[in-house]
Amino acid sequence: MAEILTNQAAETRVAVRKSGKRTFTWAVVRSQKQLIFMSVPLLLYIILFAYVPVWGWLMAFQNYKPAKRFFDQEWVGFRHFKFLFTDDTFLRVMRNTVAMSLINLVLGFLSAIILALLLNEIKNVLMKRIVQTISYLPHFLSWVIAAGIVATSLSIDGIVNTVLLKLHIVDEPVLWLSEGKYFWGIVGASNIWKEVGWNTIIYLAAIASIDPSLYEAADIDGANRYQKMRYVTLPGIKSTFVILLIMSIGHILDAGFEIQYLLGNGLVADWSETIDIFVLKYGIAQFNYSMATAGGSSRRSSASRRC
Repeated sequence: MAEILTNQAAETRVAVRKSGKRTFTWAVVRSQKQLIFMSVPLLLYIILFAYVPVWGWLMAFQNYKPAKRFFDQEWVGFRHFKFLFTDDTFLRVMRNTVAMSLINLVLGFLSAIILALLLNEIKNVLMKRIVQTISYLPHFLSWVIAAGIVATSLSIDGIVNTVLLKLHIVDEPVLWLSEGKYFWGIVGASNIWKEVGWNTIIYLAAIASIDPSLYEAADIDGANRYQKMRYVTLPGIKSTFVILLIMSIGHILDAGFEIQYLLGNGLVADWSETIDIFVLKYGIAQFNYSMATAGGSSRRSSASRRC
């Protein structure tokens, strides 16, 4: 494949020398036709699942009734948006969504970078592979299983309360899933446990691409491990971190659905409900499709950017 692409690049250069600007454009297209063909399925996926459904957002400006044709619906303008942004329930849901998303964003980045730095310092290759494998195995569990493990661990007789009682940190078992003030922290810790190993992989790849001569120069200058982390490793992965951060900020309203829905209950509803749960509970379940579309439009636009 590499030889084919090299030959095609050479043909492109020859075509550029022999032709003008218009021919140059088609010469580039011909030289990259394999890559273009490979990108067609991805483009079709994006168009089908990210752009075609956008026309359905028109329901947010209608008083949608399933019995009528789509363009025969009553058009109500911004009525549903005005209602949502003056409704205390939706504002609370928006607060929960943004707060949990920021917690997941900050803790996810910090934990992944720290674990990558620590794994990079392990000299025993076998031990490094064992730790990395154990850390990213939870990624392959569904949130149904993961939430069950979290709920069992945080129960009255779960491992968390047992350890805290043995260490005399608490005097009696804590009802972790019955008090709203703990819920955001539980969601953040659960996301770290499930995704930190998987998120670390890209940082380990970025660390592996750092020029070894930089570490040799640091050794000659007398730098210890921590100094090499600070002045060589971290600057080396800064570009990767910035790109991932920019991409993640576009998902700021994507706090999740599964873990909040599975761990949430009536006692912590004021802290656990996100936009997705609001759309399901107050929109779709009550057949108010227009309000559900208005409430979920921001969430789905975030998903479209992710695609």
